[in-house]
Amino acid sequence: MRNKTVVESATTLSEVMMPIYANHYGSVHGGTILKLADEAAFVSATKHARKNVVVASMDHMEFRHPVNVGDLLSLSASIFHVGRTSMDVEVKIQAEKIKEGKKVYIGSAYLTMVALDEKGRPTKVPGLILKTKEEKEKSREIKLRREKRIAHLEGRIKLNGQLE
Repeated sequence: MRNKTVVESATTLSEVMMPIYANHYGSVHGGTILKLADEAAFVSATKHARKNVVVASMDHMEFRHPVNVGDLLSLSASIFHVGRTSMDVEVKIQAEKIKEGKKVYIGSAYLTMVALDEKGRPTKVPGLILKTKEEKEKSREIKLRREKRIAHLEGRIKLNGQLE
């Protein structure tokens, strides 16, 4: 199993937002955007692991601007940290007002994807080669996010192993 660079698994998915994705005001449902973020992370993680992958968690997501019917939504996903069986994926979300040629940053999401073997059990993934200063900084940032998320979850677990 050969280690891979960030660029090898990077992917961008784009889709025009149609009325079926929106409420009666023409604003795209947040759940639609989250689904597309999951799909972009899925593609990136699958390209890295070359195995079946599932989402294990998604960090906090903010929507900085509304997305409307007719906008071209683009989601760019890149892996910046890997564990033994998991991959942390950053998904940047942008909308383009096609007729105006104006691009708006919507937000970003951080997902942890886990690779599965043929029996549905977590399985080892290739390591990650960080080449640029930016990739190394992003990896440190995502690793910190991961540690905070894990610490938060562990803080919610009682001594008997049950969630509060």
